[in-house]
Amino acid sequence: MEQVLANLRHLRAFREVVDRRSVTRAAQRVYLSQPAITQAIAKLERLLGTALFERHSDGMRPTQAGALFADRVDRALSLIRSGAQDALRAAADKASPRPSAPEQLLTTTQLRALVAVANAGNFSLAARAIGTSQPALYRAARDVEALLGTALFEKTSQGIDLTRPGQILAQQAKLAFAELTQGFAEVAALDGQDTGRIVVGAMPLSRHFILPAAINSLARQRPEVEVCTVDGPYEELLHGLRHGDIDVLIGALRIPVPVDDVVQEPMFDDPLSIVGRAGHPLAGKNRVNIADLAAYPWVVPRAGTPTREHFDALFRCSRYPRPAGLVESSSLVLIRALLLDSDRLTLISAHQIRLEATQGLLTTLPYDLSRTRRPIGLTTRKDWRPTATQGLFLDLLRAAEKRYSEIE
Repeated sequence: MEQVLANLRHLRAFREVVDRRSVTRAAQRVYLSQPAITQAIAKLERLLGTALFERHSDGMRPTQAGALFADRVDRALSLIRSGAQDALRAAADKASPRPSAPEQLLTTTQLRALVAVANAGNFSLAARAIGTSQPALYRAARDVEALLGTALFEKTSQGIDLTRPGQILAQQAKLAFAELTQGFAEVAALDGQDTGRIVVGAMPLSRHFILPAAINSLARQRPEVEVCTVDGPYEELLHGLRHGDIDVLIGALRIPVPVDDVVQEPMFDDPLSIVGRAGHPLAGKNRVNIADLAAYPWVVPRAGTPTREHFDALFRCSRYPRPAGLVESSSLVLIRALLLDSDRLTLISAHQIRLEATQGLLTTLPYDLSRTRRPIGLTTRKDWRPTATQGLFLDLLRAAEKRYSEIE
């Protein structure tokens, strides 16, 4: 994405002019000539499509767009600085000589190469992904290693993996690029061009009411904004969130919080239900017991999910063994098909099968699961600062949750 690839030297020069209010004083700080800094600012202004400074007799002052962008640049440069320093602290070869401020020497091309290899696990595939030659990408990636004085890549049977220092720097670089992307979106929004894009990690329950309602509400207010939803296992969604590929997760929260760089916002508690087809042999009973449940096959989520833990707990404390022949799936389409064509049971939120229940296809069984209430809510990065549009979307998610609670 072109917006993410602003030249780091230009960004550093821009920040110094904001602080010093003078190209002359900024030149003394970043060791660039005054014409070079003037040219850097001009390139940034062309990239952003707006003026970043107003010229006054007492110096240069950032415009509204310049002040907004400067704050995002601050956050991006801070992430790159902490990434470089943390990578060095994690390096095994402590004795190698290293620069005192490596972040000042890193370039956009180098970090772009590092991130591409982290994503692709292969130099050739990484080069293809970002539209450059393999030799050019390889050289840029190895330049980062030489600059830091520590190994960032290691060969494996699967391709190329990043070492721990490489992982640290790549993660912070991706977050820095995400900050710059948000900066470009904020500046564009000042001119009435809301070019923002929101990426949502959607866990199962959210897909049936809350997320569609929020997306439709956003589309009515900000029709130009793109929304991308990402499905997948919680671990993959969390990884995407922590690396800046996803803005917010919505769904079942994890207790305790799995890592210390994310925060969770509970929205409501959702109880689970035992569900089977409408004509299931247990559907006509006034009361179902654990012996009844143990007698039928099940389709359940994979191990490690909150719902699966509740399923395992059903039989853990009883004298009945867990049913054999489990089918593991998080796909509601597959679960629905399996239930409709067999006597299988599943453990799921009643909300997720509301349509099927209304149509007389699936039904909940009379078994008390009041203790299985799971907290449902939002997960974001701890230091994430949403744009105005992203903040609006969070508010719309909360409003949709309130409507959902009223329906329940």
